[in-house]
Amino acid sequence: MMSNTKISIRFFDDREVRAVWDEQNAKWWFSVLDIVAVLTDQDDYAKTRNYWKYLKAKLKKENSQVVSNTTHLKLLASDGKRYLSDMLDYAGIVALGKTFPGTKANRFIDWFTFSDESIDGKSKIKAYALFESTFISSIEVGTGKGLQQIHAYLFGGLYDFAGQIRQKNISKGGFHFAVSRFLGDKLKQIEAMHETTYDEIVTKYVEMNIAHPFMEGNGRSARIWLDLILKKRLKKCVDWSKISKRDYMNAMMLSPTKSSVLKTLLEKALTNKISDREMFMKGIDYSYYYEENN
Repeated sequence: MMSNTKISIRFFDDREVRAVWDEQNAKWWFSVLDIVAVLTDQDDYAKTRNYWKYLKAKLKKENSQVVSNTTHLKLLASDGKRYLSDMLDYAGIVALGKTFPGTKANRFIDWFTFSDESIDGKSKIKAYALFESTFISSIEVGTGKGLQQIHAYLFGGLYDFAGQIRQKNISKGGFHFAVSRFLGDKLKQIEAMHETTYDEIVTKYVEMNIAHPFMEGNGRSARIWLDLILKKRLKKCVDWSKISKRDYMNAMMLSPTKSSVLKTLLEKALTNKISDREMFMKGIDYSYYYEENN
């Protein structure tokens, strides 16, 4: 049975590749049109569809397995409706990628075959599971301990410092995060900050980012932490799929001195779908995507 409730969105060169989980065969099916758009660098849906039509006919003539291995599943489109789409499994997508010439196709195959066995891959699977876990309701909302609980859950068994406040100073892109020996006091100050209004909540999030309490995995943990505060206080969460990686990274870099950019960006992406499984899964996909190659 195909389960449209378990949907993943992967990213290649800032383009979405949608996938649907097949419960019966325990595998993902990937959108062929999304892959074709990626490999042809095409934004026009009609042109992408026509190219796939042409390629399908060509592959059929060559008796390629790619076409015979295609299945049809309903995928959510930008107009909010679900349409039947051509889908291929993992092996089918790799085979399809090989029919395209050039270095981009090779780069795509390298990216696509990235292992779920990596630390990020394993952590992302844990993050997906958080939605269905009873653990999520036991997380302290808006506290330093709550953030440590999230970090320990995402990275437990993957990093020996999972859930542990860092003892070393760290910096990124020339920006120095909070000095380690003052982190304990800094976290207490952040915890005491108000979180009643939207403005207060995002200000608190910015301060937590400046603190950067862990050696690794701060962004992924803090975005879940932020959403839990928004859900509790405002009955809202962020639809991260509405925020591009470039816009998010730019807003975060500006946030220590100009938080208004981040506040505007996040406010436009707020939704009241706080119990929506697909919204949560998409959020995890985007959250992990923001951290790729950073």
